[in-house]
Amino acid sequence: MAEKVNITSKGIQKVLKNYNEKQAIAEYIWNGFDAHADTIRINYTFNELDSLETLEISDNGYGIDFNRLKQKFDPFYESEKAIQIAAPKHTSKMHGRNGVGRLTFFTFANSATWDTTYKTEKGYHHGSIHIDTKGLNDYTSNFSSPPAQSAVTGTKVSFLNLKISKVDLELSVIPFLINEFCWFIELNKDKNYSILINGTTLNFSGNIKEVEEFDLVYPKTEETFKIKYVHWNEALHKELSKYYFLADGEEIYKDYTTLNKKSDDYFHSVYIESDFFRDFNFKSFENEGQVALFGAAKSSAEYRFLMKELTDYLKGKRKPFLKEYADKLIESYEQDGIFPLYHTEREAKLKKPGLIIVIKALYEIEPKLFGSLNIDQKKTFIRFLNLLLDSNQCENVCDLLNDIVELDEEERNELVAVFESTRLNRLEIH
Repeated sequence: MAEKVNITSKGIQKVLKNYNEKQAIAEYIWNGFDAHADTIRINYTFNELDSLETLEISDNGYGIDFNRLKQKFDPFYESEKAIQIAAPKHTSKMHGRNGVGRLTFFTFANSATWDTTYKTEKGYHHGSIHIDTKGLNDYTSNFSSPPAQSAVTGTKVSFLNLKISKVDLELSVIPFLINEFCWFIELNKDKNYSILINGTTLNFSGNIKEVEEFDLVYPKTEETFKIKYVHWNEALHKELSKYYFLADGEEIYKDYTTLNKKSDDYFHSVYIESDFFRDFNFKSFENEGQVALFGAAKSSAEYRFLMKELTDYLKGKRKPFLKEYADKLIESYEQDGIFPLYHTEREAKLKKPGLIIVIKALYEIEPKLFGSLNIDQKKTFIRFLNLLLDSNQCENVCDLLNDIVELDEEERNELVAVFESTRLNRLEIH
């Protein structure tokens, strides 16, 4: 039978703005994991011209219940907010966008067919749904097969008349999937979650810069937190850098780390396993002096200890990374002619090294100061710093910087020392 999907051409065009073929294929994988699958299989074939002939994405999740078909395929919306590609804030469950995401196949294929098996009290049921790009607001379905006594649940989506090539899939889509799912597969490592491409497990080890595992123990209660730190080479798309809190292998909560969005390409994930989180209240701090009736909260001494230790740990891990990038920043400034023009070679030889030291120190404390600047803005900023080093205003400069980016006491003292040392060296020139 044929059904109408509640979306207009205008709505579809809005979806087109937000999705490309890489994001669309990722969406079908998320739909599988949302259906409680632990294995996603991507199978494809191609011809001698490297054109894709078939592409299938299948999962071993709970399938699509025919009784809920209209809920799965009807709720498409036209509002910009409804179709944004967004991940949930504090949990990794239900990551995919049911509804709109199912239409995104038109970015890489001309038709899609869902073959699905689901289970009810009466047994296993099988059915199919089909949509063509020429009629994205129509779908046909057939769930007339009688219940089977023995089967397995799951869904296979077959895409035909493909618009992408084997090269597109292997050199563009698959690397995208690695960065999209590496953190999630790591999060569910104990559950053996996997993505297989033509039978081979998707390998994201190439995106791992460093892995470290250790325990943090709160001395007073001997509460133990098992930590796994992963430093990624490339960005995790919209997931960003987060803490993942787990109990008995299940994710309880997740939140951004203190070093997230620092404009320094320091991509990391921290997985924290402890029974302490089983009845933990992540939603709010307790009032001062209030005792939690069930479990602990963020005001607990154990949690404060954990966050301080992890913040210090991440800062320590970040420092050598920032030193490496500070060197690259200086190289780019040299190439782009950002540094001031000194009157003599002697002046450049005596003043420029100190300026470079200050730039590196500032970058290591707050890379955001150097982000999103055009060439003229970079020249203005660096030459302003150069003038300040000849002045006696290092304390005032630090106050000014503190108004722009929040400096802790250690960072402020470090910055004052660098400014003062460089200024004194310059005074010796005169």
